[in-house]
Order: sequence, then structure tokens, then C-alpha cells
Amino acid sequence: MQVAAQDSDNPFNVQINIKPTNGRFHINANYTVPIQPCNAYAFLTDYEASKNIAGIIDLKILSRSANKVRVSRTLEEDILFFHIQLKTVVEYTEVPYQLLSFEQVSGDAKYYKGTWRLVPDKDRTTVKYDAVVELDSIVPMAIIEYFMKNNLHERLESMAQKAAQYKPTALLACR
Repeated sequence: MQVAAQDSDNPFNVQINIKPTNGRFHINANYTVPIQPCNAYAFLTDYEASKNIAGIIDLKILSRSANKVRVSRTLEEDILFFHIQLKTVVEYTEVPYQLLSFEQVSGDAKYYKGTWRLVPDKDRTTVKYDAVVELDSIVPMAIIEYFMKNNLHERLESMAQKAAQYKPTALLACR
């Protein structure tokens, strides 16, 4: 008999793959939460809730129109002896209950673009993050990659935990 068990060190099955290529990082990551896609989508699009994620020190919704949302964000990180602060304005395009695509329209990163996809699986949802980022930094790529992997795992685990406990303010009909 085979018994499936959750790893107590990784209860949301957080997985991360970061590939440095030509000065950019291609990030594929995901986590699984015990909620329906509509609740996972509500969590991802509650941009103000991101203020509680480690590293985000400021966040403001600048505009909303149809399925587009512009968000200003300030992130802070300490990488060894380097203090990094990134300010970005990101435009999100929302496809309800399925996808959130985003692209930096201005800010400190040279390039930042990607998607959040929701994949339903019975009573759970896998949240997939796919992004390409290029930082404008004097910190060596290998050091950035090391800290990115560690910090991203912590952030995604924190997001998964918050998503699992998230209660949308408005009742959303799951389809």
C-alpha cells in the first residue's frame, strides 16, 4: 500500500528552478494550496495583501482599468554586504481564475516580465510563477542567484501559507 504524505519542511510543495542566462534569470517556481482557483486568484489579485510578504516595504495601486492594474512596489534585500532597494511599477493583466501576466513598465530592474498561472487539481490549486528578471546591480550573478533561491523559497512559502488562510472580502463564484 502506498501512502502519500506531505513533507513537514515543505507543506505546500514549493519548488523553484532558477537559470541564469546572458545576465538574466529565468525563474520557474510553484506551490500548491488547499483552495479553489477562484480563491487563489482572489488572493493573487488582492495586491494590497502583498504588503505582508517579507521584503516588500511599500506597495500602492496606481490605476485600475478593465483587466489592467498598475502597482508601485518597493522591495528591500540585504545580500551579504550589499543593501539593495528595488522600486518598480508593474502592470498586471488579469484573466479571472486562470492567469495573471505582468511586466515592469518602469523601475530599477532592467527587465521584469512573467506570469502567475493557476492549475486546479481536485480540492487544491497549484500556483505557477514564471518570470524573467534582469537586475541592474554590482552584486555578482552567482551571489544574486544564491540569495534569490533562498529568499524566493521563503516568500513563496509565506504566500502559500497566507493564501491557504485567505478569506476573500467578496464571495466569488467558482466555476
